Amino acid sequence: MSELQEFQGAATIEKVAALCRRRAFVFPSSDIYGGLGSSFDFGHYGVLLNDNVKAEWRRAIIQEREDVVALDSAIILNPQVWVASGHVAGFSDPLVDCRTCKLRFRADKLEDSACGRRPSKRPGEFAECDLTDPREFNLMFETYVGPVRDSASAAYLRPETAQGIFVNFKNVTSSMRVKPPFGIAQIGKSFRNEITPGNFLFRLREFEQMEMEFFVPPADAADWHAYWIDARRNWHLELGLRPSHLRVRAHGPEELSHYSSATSDIEYLYPIGWQELEGVANRGDYDLRQHAEHSGTKLEWIGHDERYVPHVIEPAISVVRSTLAFLCDAYDEEEVAGRPRTVLRLHPRIAPVKVAVLPLIGKDAAMVEKARPLYEELRKSLAAEYDADAAIGRRYRRQDEIGTPWALTIDEQTLEDDTVTLRDRDTLQQERIPIGGARELLLEKLDAPWRPRE
Repeated sequence: MSELQEFQGAATIEKVAALCRRRAFVFPSSDIYGGLGSSFDFGHYGVLLNDNVKAEWRRAIIQEREDVVALDSAIILNPQVWVASGHVAGFSDPLVDCRTCKLRFRADKLEDSACGRRPSKRPGEFAECDLTDPREFNLMFETYVGPVRDSASAAYLRPETAQGIFVNFKNVTSSMRVKPPFGIAQIGKSFRNEITPGNFLFRLREFEQMEMEFFVPPADAADWHAYWIDARRNWHLELGLRPSHLRVRAHGPEELSHYSSATSDIEYLYPIGWQELEGVANRGDYDLRQHAEHSGTKLEWIGHDERYVPHVIEPAISVVRSTLAFLCDAYDEEEVAGRPRTVLRLHPRIAPVKVAVLPLIGKDAAMVEKARPLYEELRKSLAAEYDADAAIGRRYRRQDEIGTPWALTIDEQTLEDDTVTLRDRDTLQQERIPIGGARELLLEKLDAPWRPRE
């Protein structure tokens, strides 16, 4: 079967962005002041969705393994960290300016740029682009530490979390019972002064990364690189991304970063085309050697009969880019009983809300008396939501749009036999279950295998 070239499904970036704003996933940042380009605030459901994605990453990378430990390094590091890593000298993009429209573009991505050409003096005609020579622009945000704003106090907001791991290599190996192969993992904010951000959450200047540096004996690096490519691809599949929209693409020699001996991107077919979702790089021993040279501190592994600088395998992914992929893949539109329905078919483990408790008649005191205790019991172990406002059909649609996999409806029959209606988001099937066994049944469903759409 030939590889897909266009996204298959109802989602567009515009539709997903509209739903995210309507249903309190994502808001434009500083909206009342006109916003700030490619800057977003996450609302209630966006926070829960991001937290679930991060929790699943921690579960797979740290909790279910015994060879990976956690770290949370500082956002502002000693500036010499970025000198040693090569970011001060080489973390830049080639830029050109258009003298006609006054916009700025990446010189190596001109085919993806749209110049807003200004009209010429003749009606209906436009002046041609007039581009400057390329010049390098460093992507790090610069700041100052202390009361004096001078070169001695200059510092940077980190453009990646990886360097905080490398400079803590000695601290971790001397305080934890670890030896190669082992990993150090962290989730944290990174900042890049991107010139061409856009496509909603895809490319931001402020974003959260999930990165792990896996330190291995040099002879084993290639095998571990292949291992982590497969492991990370499977993680995305297990959480619901369609196999047809996921691929692995190895970098050619001309694409490799200066520190990389091999890199493969796990790419997702977004509505904007195939794009990097997660990178898995073999960084060799570049980082540890650079920091050892610049700091004067030996960063190596010393065993009983061995001594070497480990090589590093790095799986790295943006939280929000991952979230965007899950949203695009889950977004669906259909007609049910003659009415349109928008639904997020999110994997239950990452869905912001797992179950909604809905009294059929929100103002019926007897139904509320049954519904509230059920909701309060469920929320102790599940992300639950109580909704008694508006007609039941409208409440179902609200829960469908935020991706809630199950709903429990309390109705007249509940008052007679203590059973409730369990509604499935994806199949729309309904069944009666005992109210007393609802919690255990939902927990079983949450742990059961789940298959995404093909």
